[in-house]
Order: sequence, then C-alpha cells, then structure tokens
Amino acid sequence: MTSDNHQDNIIDVKDLKVHFPVTEGLLKKTVGWNYAVDGVSFSVRRGETFSLVGESGCGKSTTALSVLRMQDVTAGNIVFNGQDITHFSANKLRPIRRQIQMIYQDPFGSLNPRMKVGSIIGEPLRVHGQAKDKVKYRTRVKELMRLVGLLDDMADRYPHEFSGGQRQRICIARALALEPELIICDEPVSALDVSIQAQVINLLMDLQERLGLTYLFIAHDLSVVRHISNRVAVMYLGQIVEVADRQTLFNDPKHPYTQALLNAVPEPDPELESSRPERLIIGEVPSVRNPPSGCRFHPRCSKAIAQCKIDRPVLNLYNQSLIACHLY
Repeated sequence: MTSDNHQDNIIDVKDLKVHFPVTEGLLKKTVGWNYAVDGVSFSVRRGETFSLVGESGCGKSTTALSVLRMQDVTAGNIVFNGQDITHFSANKLRPIRRQIQMIYQDPFGSLNPRMKVGSIIGEPLRVHGQAKDKVKYRTRVKELMRLVGLLDDMADRYPHEFSGGQRQRICIARALALEPELIICDEPVSALDVSIQAQVINLLMDLQERLGLTYLFIAHDLSVVRHISNRVAVMYLGQIVEVADRQTLFNDPKHPYTQALLNAVPEPDPELESSRPERLIIGEVPSVRNPPSGCRFHPRCSKAIAQCKIDRPVLNLYNQSLIACHLY
C-alpha cells in the first residue's frame, strides 16, 4: 500500500521484492534465499525529500539501487513519471538514467583518481552526447562547480587534492550535470566529519529549493533525516513498518520499532534524557535468510501479541501515519 494516489508522484514503488540466492558447492546450487527487500511499497512526491531509515542491513540501499535499476528486481513494480521501468532494457533505460541520478555514500571511492575534477563533473555530459560543443561544455562545467561552491580553477585538480566535503560537492555537481528530476542520496554524509555534514545537507536543501529537485534520501542518522526530510519511511528487515511526515514521526512515533529507534538517539539535555522512558530493543536482528514469521519485529518487541507471530501486518492508515502493526 502506498501513501496515496497523488498524480504528481515522481516514483511509485509497489510490492518491491529483491531476493538473493544463497549457493553452495562448486556447482553453486541454490540452498536458500536472502530476503533483502520483501514487499516494499512507497511513493515519492515531486519536489519533496522522502527518506528511508533503519539499521544497517535493513534493505535501504538495495531498495535505492532497485529504483535506479542498478539492481535486478525479483518482483513488484517501479513506476517513474507514469512509466513502469521495472523490466526496461538497457537501451530503454538510457533516457531514464538522465532523469535519475545518484549521490553515493563514499566520496573517496566514487571518484576516479586518474581524472581531473572538471572531467569528472562533465563525464555525464559526454556519456549522453551533450559535450560536442566544447565552449558550451566548459561553460556548463564551470556553472556546476559554482553551483556547489567550488572555484573555477579547481577543475584542473585531482580528487586527492580535495577534502572529504569538497569531494562530496564534486559528486553532487556530477549528479546535477544532466538536470535530473530525481536524485537518490545514499547516505551522502555518513562518511564525512560531523562539522562538514551540516554544510553538505544545507547545500542539498538549497539546491532543492533553487532547482526544484526531488530526493530519495537513504540514511541511518536520524538527526540528519529530521533536518532534511518531508516524509520518512522506517524499514526493518526488508519491510517498511511506518511512514509519516517528519513532524508526526519524530513527535508521535507509533510503531514499537520506530519508538525504540528514536529513543536510542541521545538527548542533549541531561534532565530530559533521564526522564525519558526506556524502549530498548531486545535481542539481535534476525537473519534475512530465515526471517521470523508474522511480524518480523515480534521476537524483539515488548508489546507483541499472539497475532504478531502468525500474521504479517500490512501498512494501514492510522491518523496521519501508515503503520504495519497489529496494535493499530
């Protein structure tokens, strides 16, 4: 179930499943499956920042790569601008890739160390045949550099000559080169110093306002998510357990997992910290190869009832939120 049927949705993901085979032996016989993403549905509205949050290994990045069609899909549908792109061939995807770009987590590993920065930023223009006029090409590269706060003379430097924050600005400029409609941000500040993270987040928000961008934002840092998001989806073990607007999710979380996740964020005020109720998550995260029956969170949930062990809850509307929980 998606949040609603807005005709201005840029992306509609419906019952997305990505299962990886587990193989053994020389013949690579399939002996099981990793259910990395298992029935995820959500919509991203044009012009908003929609965040996917959850612990490491919950399926956030796999979902993002699937939307970009860099990961094969087992089942479900990905609809972009009204087109079902789930099974598009490489040729049919080419114009779509101009409209969807990605900013990766690691600004160190995602830049070619042998290329100069100007060439890195301009690479999408060359790949998509927009670099034939050399004057326009150079002008566009300079425009992109200025847009992200880099100086023109930096174009002739190599990535190793830049700080982590500057490298991520280079990645952002490259992502903007083709004027995309949707940018997938896969933990874009998690590899940066805390002092630099706010600068990059503020840059992304400023660019969104100036250029009318839409972000699918992947993160596990809830303070970053709270700052940049319009709506938030919480993932646990390959499934979405709650979707709400930012204010509702952070002020009035409903799902026991969301409550525990938010409660794990330290409160700067010692008095408030000591007065907060404990919502500890018991136990370890189960394996995606052998997930629990019913609600996947029930073995770790202090509020679980008998039904939680048997029936998988679906996302249902409760007040302003979508919640997959038998308690609502």
